Amino acid sequence: MNLFLTVLFLFFLGSTFGWLIELFYRRVFSAKKWLNPGFLVGPCLPLYGFGLVLLFFLASIDLSAIPHRVLREVVTVVMMGIAMTVIEYIAGLIFIVGMKIKLWDYSNCPGNIQGIICPLFTFYWTLLGAGYRFLIHPFFLGAVSWLFDHFAFIFVVGMFYGILLVDVVWSFRLLARIRRFAKEYHIVVRLEEFKKNIAEHAGKHRLGQFLIALQERSRSTAESLQDYFEVLRRKTGEMVFKAAKRTPKRTDPADLCPAENAAEASDGTTADSNGHDPLENDVSTGKENP
Repeated sequence: MNLFLTVLFLFFLGSTFGWLIELFYRRVFSAKKWLNPGFLVGPCLPLYGFGLVLLFFLASIDLSAIPHRVLREVVTVVMMGIAMTVIEYIAGLIFIVGMKIKLWDYSNCPGNIQGIICPLFTFYWTLLGAGYRFLIHPFFLGAVSWLFDHFAFIFVVGMFYGILLVDVVWSFRLLARIRRFAKEYHIVVRLEEFKKNIAEHAGKHRLGQFLIALQERSRSTAESLQDYFEVLRRKTGEMVFKAAKRTPKRTDPADLCPAENAAEASDGTTADSNGHDPLENDVSTGKENP
């Protein structure tokens, strides 16, 4: 029972603090604006919740068989970096294969695997693991002890999971619409790009749009997705055109406008002669098809 409550409590803390980390990371480094991270409405990132649970128990493993203390710490930190990378890969792959949605995209990072993980972010995870091991782990040990000394706080944790359940059901209904659209157009929707595209149309409803980042107030989800698809089509067309200009051999003009030529197909999709959509991500490589 104590183990179960510990896991629930750590997931609650990890997913909430992780949401704050990603929120400020997007504001300062990536999107340069306030974007609600993840696919849920509330302040919760399950990836960080599972990550904290894993880090907590990895930090508690007895490595006394390793004689040197410094080596024990190095092994622990390396295990944390690898474990977080594995969690990131599993979560990313599930959404790409099952939902046709890319929660994040490392395709531009050297050495990436399917655009889901890459050496750079494995290094970041390892740094995070080191920070957790040497700075944060004692805090969470104290937090778990405090929980069992103040058992009434379990009620707050229970409220969190009740709200989370409603949030997950509502969010996955919305993600199901995105999945249907992605399958129809043979694309993988990059969630961060889609949210940025929606945010640009938010206008005076920025706070409401921040909370419900995947659904516009003034347009339906289908209209938002169609607009995202058109933006993606234009970007892809530009990339194909630039690639053609760098190619010394003669280029067939039909290759420069794959979407227009595909419009003549009976199924109305944007597939090329090999049956592949130029806008669809290649899940096996993590790169866009040329």
